[in-house]
Amino acid sequence: MKRLVLAAAMLCSLSVVAEQEAVSAVPVVAPSPVVAKFAELGVVVKDIRPSPIAGLLTLITDKGVLYGSPDGQYLMQGTLLDIDKRVNLTEDALSDVRKDGVAEFTDSMIVYKAANEKHQITIFTDITCGYCRKLHRELQDYLDAGITVRYLAFPRGGLRGDGYEDLRNVWCAKDAAKALTEAKAGNAVAKVENCQAPVAEHYQLGQSFGISGTPAIILEDGTMIPGYQPAASLAQILEEHSKKS
Repeated sequence: MKRLVLAAAMLCSLSVVAEQEAVSAVPVVAPSPVVAKFAELGVVVKDIRPSPIAGLLTLITDKGVLYGSPDGQYLMQGTLLDIDKRVNLTEDALSDVRKDGVAEFTDSMIVYKAANEKHQITIFTDITCGYCRKLHRELQDYLDAGITVRYLAFPRGGLRGDGYEDLRNVWCAKDAAKALTEAKAGNAVAKVENCQAPVAEHYQLGQSFGISGTPAIILEDGTMIPGYQPAASLAQILEEHSKKS
């Protein structure tokens, strides 16, 4: 009996050693060189996906969708189209990125909710932008059409200056929705002490979506519509997109 117990113990020990050796034998995959290479250019690669073109990778970055060689030597910016399928592959990749990104910032949006909500749109906005102000003046038209309007901040002048600070103070206001309406009407923005609004994060998110100007409207399926759209036109676009999904 003692011999059987000893043999069993030896087998268990050998099994543990074998498992440890098997684990240590698994090769460690080094990070793709494109991550470090493009970081030198100030481009943060968040995800690497294959592309339909041999030798080319699809790179999801903080500057939008880019394309690069596996060794990081070549970087390409532009729109990739599938001619046979009539599909904008770059836009498809960005749509998924936008849906996920918008979902992460739901809690920091300024929201004007439609009473009879049919759709939601997310708008990257700036208080000094003429068409942003026009869209906001027509806010009731969107709400009446069943479109809930959710705002994220996108200071057109970047993360310095009065435009950035004003947006931060709007987002920090006790009644942010009221403060945004007043700011877009041209009224002065009250300073809020110890303001910690995530305007910089909104701006960086917008850049990763490929946004360069305001207003930029993100639909529920991740499609982006640059520029102003009247409520009636936007409602029609939303209905068409909802039928496709």
